[in-house]
Amino acid sequence: MRHFDTPLPIDAVLADIAVALAERPNAVLVAPPGAGKTTRVPLALLDEPWTTLAGRPGKLILLEPRRLAARAAASRMAETLGEPVGETVGLRVRLGSKIGPRTRIEVVTEGVFARMILDDPELAGVAAVLFDEYHERSLDADLGLALALDAQAGLREDLRILVMSATLDGARVARLLGDAPVIRSEGRAFPVETRHVGRDPRRRTDEQVADLILTALRAEPGSVLAFLPGQGEIRRVAAMLAERVKDPAVDIAPLYGAMDQRDQDLAVQPAKPGRRKVVLATSIAETSLTIEGVRVVVDSGLARVPRYEPAIGLTRLETVRASRAAADQRRGRAGRTEPGVCYRLWEEAATGAMEPFAPAEILSADLSGLLLDCAAWGVTDPATLPFLDPPPRPALAEARALLTEIDAIDAQGRLTPEGKLIRGLPLPPRLARMVASAAGRGQAGLAAEIAAVITERGLGGDSAHLGHRLDAFRRDRGRRAEDMRRLARGWCDSVGARFRPGDVADAGAVLALAYPDRIAKARGAPGAFVMANGRGAQTEAHDALAREPFLAVAEIAGGAASARILLAAPLDAETIEAAFASHIQTTDDLAFDRQAAALRARRVRRLHAITLSEKTLPTPATPEAAQVLARGVAGLGIGRLPWSKALAQWRNRVMFLRRADPSWPDLSDEALAGSAAEWLAPFIEGRASLAQITTDDLDRALKALVPWDMARRLDAEAPTHFAAPTGNNAAIDYEAEEGPVLAIRVQELFGLKQHPAVANGRLPLVLHLLSPAHRPIQITRDLPGFWRGSWAAVKADMKGRYPRHPWPDDPAEAAPTARAKPRGT
Repeated sequence: MRHFDTPLPIDAVLADIAVALAERPNAVLVAPPGAGKTTRVPLALLDEPWTTLAGRPGKLILLEPRRLAARAAASRMAETLGEPVGETVGLRVRLGSKIGPRTRIEVVTEGVFARMILDDPELAGVAAVLFDEYHERSLDADLGLALALDAQAGLREDLRILVMSATLDGARVARLLGDAPVIRSEGRAFPVETRHVGRDPRRRTDEQVADLILTALRAEPGSVLAFLPGQGEIRRVAAMLAERVKDPAVDIAPLYGAMDQRDQDLAVQPAKPGRRKVVLATSIAETSLTIEGVRVVVDSGLARVPRYEPAIGLTRLETVRASRAAADQRRGRAGRTEPGVCYRLWEEAATGAMEPFAPAEILSADLSGLLLDCAAWGVTDPATLPFLDPPPRPALAEARALLTEIDAIDAQGRLTPEGKLIRGLPLPPRLARMVASAAGRGQAGLAAEIAAVITERGLGGDSAHLGHRLDAFRRDRGRRAEDMRRLARGWCDSVGARFRPGDVADAGAVLALAYPDRIAKARGAPGAFVMANGRGAQTEAHDALAREPFLAVAEIAGGAASARILLAAPLDAETIEAAFASHIQTTDDLAFDRQAAALRARRVRRLHAITLSEKTLPTPATPEAAQVLARGVAGLGIGRLPWSKALAQWRNRVMFLRRADPSWPDLSDEALAGSAAEWLAPFIEGRASLAQITTDDLDRALKALVPWDMARRLDAEAPTHFAAPTGNNAAIDYEAEEGPVLAIRVQELFGLKQHPAVANGRLPLVLHLLSPAHRPIQITRDLPGFWRGSWAAVKADMKGRYPRHPWPDDPAEAAPTARAKPRGT
């Protein structure tokens, strides 16, 4: 084993790692931040006997989660050997590789490794694969490990796999690796003091981070590394510090993934002698990165992560609390080169409420790329591969539907010829299909440029207008832009097309090939759109895109109900009609207009949830139209129908009988509204509005609900009127909750010895006995009892008020009358 001049904490377990991999094919290494595992372990294993394959020195592949970390790791190891990168230690990343004939250690990003093993499943000449910072659980890392384990089991028994992390559930990973040994390194490089500062919920996070940075600059020597969730917060904090930092020897350096490589390298370089640096970083600086001179960390406790929603096929960025593992990683940045201090923008007690580890990306990501890669591996069901967390079934189903729609896989999940072409492009499936499809239109160059701008964050600026970003990209002569142009030319070569930049005005039409479900149509206020998938999206009202009739949307953020458009391009109706003719459906719609209480017929042409055009049609006189009208009117309320007084009483009589006998039809508002399409529709066929429904229509419809035999009984059991002893007919009110009510002047009931009743005499009427002036004087359900009892008191009171009317002592024996006594009698 090699020996090193500069001691690091990891040195204490290097021999254990070597022994473990000599005896077993797999191992797990858990080492805290600052231990030196990233740059020391690959070099220490380089001369182990098992690295020799077929008599020749084998390679070690070191996987890093990000390009910045990969470049830093390669540079540090090459410096340790006194060599430039490209000799013993090489680098293989998306925008550039430095690999030579003597290279034994290749530092690669996780995405690059996934393509390496798919192109060469045996990993010829590779002795070991080292997964660094595996705790980040990126989708590419999980896929790479699953494929490496599958290759080890079936093709390469001699392949070694080492999974490394500072914060990792080592036992769980060890089980995945066949109960592999777990080696732990305990010591940090230098101690870090942790200071918890509570967050004020009334103030913005970036303002409080800026305050903490100023506090740290006053209280501590050395440079500061501050962790913020995203690029926007970094810019705001940088602007605040530019105004408030008075020391001219302090440099402010942003650090995030969308920056040019040169600017990233400047941010991680040591501060110049006599100067201090404040690095404002996203989680890009959490792992595998040492920024010389940093001894103070300011941690906002927040992170921005992508969340994929399978039901709508959208990925949105979400700001969440960082995990405890991420907080430990960030804290460790302060103790890399000397004792440090970590300020945390939360109470100490809140640490316990943090999730132990960040959720694996595989649990919340778009899985279309993973599914396509698995199909290329020959696996139609990714769940059969050894993933630490199996991919969720709903996300797999969504991915399978997308890949089937773009003809990348067949019904059995196998790769199609189109799928092989798409997978041959190192792009997400949507963008790969865009480039392939655009090639047939002579627009491969424009499609490749669009793919470059979308996949390389920050390229072309941050305008939401794709055309503006393309223009900026074409003017950009920086190294990153040139590297992406080189990649774009390679993508065109892969689909057999020449790289010819097209008209930026066509960007929307080309982008829509990748995101047909995100074609958006303007609605309502400027900047408000609805996408073909049925979801809302919006731009700022003053944005250049806000007044476009149609957009093709590439990136969004925010809630699914109404997302903010981050990148889009204008479209026109003619382009949509031409490009998506096979997806456009023409239907004749019939709907009920609640405001007009009428039917509206129209012929509509739609692209999924977007209405492209519509034409008013005559309302059809069909049973289906009658059902729509019936349901619509019922939705307004049964009371809106044209009830006559007689029909209302008829309904109340039926409902009265139903209360005693449930076999009678239910004519309540709820029952009628719920079944209007069945009972009302047959009698209003040919009507187009509520106003056209007549009382006769309603009468016939309702009475059809009562069977003939019951209709015959209705008059006998619930008569409309009561025949008083005077010969007059008095209407019976069946609507009252107390029961059927008969309101009648008391003199008309003289001589009546039995209480009036309905329902064949089973139910007494509620008598509202009236004075000659039709004012209530008594309510009773027992008329004979009233005659014998309280009549005397009523008589005494009424006789003085109405002297011209009869008030006999025994009304049960008196003659009924509807008249007053003649004058003078």
